[in-house]
This record gives sequence, structure tokens and C-alpha cells, in this order.
Amino acid sequence: MRKILLLAVLLLSASSIYAGGYRVATQGQRALAMGHAGVALVNSAETAFFNPSGIVMLEDRLNVSVGVSAVMSNVKWQNETTGEYSETDSPAGTPFYAYITYKINEWLSAGLSVYTPYGSEVKWEKDWSGSHLVNNIDLAAIYIQPLLSIRLSEHVSIGGGPIYATGNVEFNRNINQTITDINGNRSNVNIEDSGVTNWGWSASMTVAPTDNFRIAMNYRSEIILEAENGEATFSNIPNSGLVPAENGVKNFNASLPMPAELSIGAAWQATEKWLFALDYNRTYWEAYDNLDIDFVDPSVADSKNPRNYKNSSSYRFGMEYKASSAIDLRAGYYYDQTPVREGYFAPETPRNDSQGFTAGLSYKINENLAIDASFLYVRFKEVNASYDHYMVDGKEVPFKGTYKSNAFIPGIGVSYKL
Repeated sequence: MRKILLLAVLLLSASSIYAGGYRVATQGQRALAMGHAGVALVNSAETAFFNPSGIVMLEDRLNVSVGVSAVMSNVKWQNETTGEYSETDSPAGTPFYAYITYKINEWLSAGLSVYTPYGSEVKWEKDWSGSHLVNNIDLAAIYIQPLLSIRLSEHVSIGGGPIYATGNVEFNRNINQTITDINGNRSNVNIEDSGVTNWGWSASMTVAPTDNFRIAMNYRSEIILEAENGEATFSNIPNSGLVPAENGVKNFNASLPMPAELSIGAAWQATEKWLFALDYNRTYWEAYDNLDIDFVDPSVADSKNPRNYKNSSSYRFGMEYKASSAIDLRAGYYYDQTPVREGYFAPETPRNDSQGFTAGLSYKINENLAIDASFLYVRFKEVNASYDHYMVDGKEVPFKGTYKSNAFIPGIGVSYKL
């Protein structure tokens, strides 16, 4: 029974993407094209995500922005000692956003944001060397946030609101690298839970000392998603007393933390044609120290899955050039630190320090409607790393290898104002 528990603990670790794996940074095509630097930008309804206090500074009464991106990622793994090799064959993820803001009067605006801050699908080759840790994972989290923004003076505004978060996850892995049923099918376990919800909040401030320069900050709180009566389904288990598992379903409860974030930014309209933006983001990953597992079956002991993440920072820079009355061109760059400590690098969240290179444009169809496009290339630092906390007979057995990862993320959106 203890081995079943350890297996389920490792399964639940896959949900770490909610709280410290792939952070989906695609919440607005205009800002994304500028290195995802958008905290101090006030140029569309995207402001509702990056800095709710800024929506009262938008010139138009009604602003709407919607968009979607296609996340196409690739991860390669190799054991340099044995030469074993594998790579992911993951379908494209499609994170989306939708924002609407409405100016009630000169000192008060309201808005609504719906977006996907966390979400990923990673699919490794069948029966690869790390299949005892992960075969595939599919997950998503959606935030829904009503907003208010208040202008305190000509130069200062504040804003924020509650956040309703909902998420789901499905994850599969083999029990180990050898066990099969009588037909030769690898023994595996699949974990699934959906409709996990909770509340958080955000607060922000914008200071605009001049018409051409703004500084702003936005804080988004930690949110703990409480999974209740999730299902871990064991299958292809041989009928053998030597195998410490059996076919069937085990229910569990768990807390899935998503960390708080603090973003500070500045935007400078240097000339009529040139705009520059700079952001600093601090994400408080230390909230994801471990994952408590509470099995409903009292015969299964509760335990924790160690992650031991650390707080990390990202640095973002972008610029915009007004090429004509109809076209705005954008480019940017960001550097994102990994929160993963040495010895905790797991193949379900294979990430390291990364650099993002971005570009994009807006094409104004008319005075009210524009098409926004962006492209992001993410290059992760190649790393030789290990996950040292997989347990076999009470002993930690490291899974090591060299990981090489990248992602291509095109996106398209529409902005409307009235």
C-alpha cells in the first residue's frame, strides 16, 4: 500500500504546472509583441489584465480585446551515459483571453477579464525511459475577474477586483518500467479532476506624472485550488501478490497552490512614433514547497510530494513604432528565471531559465477596429538535471538527463473601441 501511495504522490506532482511549471504568458497580443511588458501600457482593453488601475485612463468609453495563441513546444531528453533519447509530441495548446472595459464617468471605470494563465499539454513517446514519471499531461486553468478602476486625481488611479479561478487536469504514467498485464500492456495509472475552484484578488496603481510617462504596479494574489474526491485509476495491473497495486479507483483530496505575482512597469512615449515599455515581475513560487495528499481511504496514509520551488523574477522590454496611421510595429525581449531547484527537475514540467524574443503588429481596419498579431519564440537554457525524489522500496532513485526545450507561439487578436 505504501508503494501505491508513493505512486499517487508522484502523479499529483504533475499538477505542479498549475503552480510552477509552464506559466502561460500570452494574455494580450499587443503586450506580448512587446516582450509581454504591459503593466504601464494604456492602449487597449488588454490593460484589464496587466494593470486594472489603468482602465480608467483609457480614452474611449468602451474597449474590447479578444485573442488566442497557439503554443507549439518541443522538449528533447537524452541520458548521456546510456545514449537513451526521447522527445515530446505535444499538440498545440490554445490559451485565450477576453477583456471588456466601460468608462462610467471620468473617475470610474468597470471591466471584466477572462484568461488562461496556466495550461499545457505535454505528451512523451510511448514507453520512454521516464514513463514511470510521466507519459502525458493535459491541464488548464481559467481566471475570471470583474474589475473597478478609480481615478484619485489627474495623475493617480487605483484598481482591482476579485478573481474566480477554475481548473482541470488529466495525467498518465506507468507504474514502473517493467510491469505489464498478461497481454503485455504496460501497467499505468491515470489521474483526473475537473471543476476545481477558488477565489483570489488583485490590486494595482498607476501614476502618470506627465502625458508621456507612466509607472504602474499590479499585485495578483496566491490562489489555492482545492481538489476534492479526484480519481486515480489503476489499470493493466497483473493479478500477482508481488505487485503492490490493484485495478480500480482511489479517491483523494489535495491543495494545488498557484503563486502570487508582483509586477512593476514603466512606459515612455518618447516621440509621436516611438513607445518604450519596461516591466519587472516577481513570482512567489515558494508557496509550492510540497503537495499534501489526503486519501479518502483511511487505509492509505497521507503524504507529501516535495517540490521546494524558489521565488523567481522575469525582466521584460518592448518597443512600438507607429509606421503609419494604420500600422503599429512592435518588438520585445524577456528573460525568465526558473523556480526549479537542483534535484527537482521533473519531466512533466521540463523548464529552465528562458529567453523570449517577440514581434508583432496592429493593423487598424478603421477608427474603431484593429487586428493584433504577435509571435513569440522561447528558448530554454539547455540543462543536465535530475529529479531525485522518485521512491523505490523506500529509497530515492534519481532520473537524470539533458533537456533541450523551445516553443513557438503565434497569436492573433482583435481590439475594438467606441
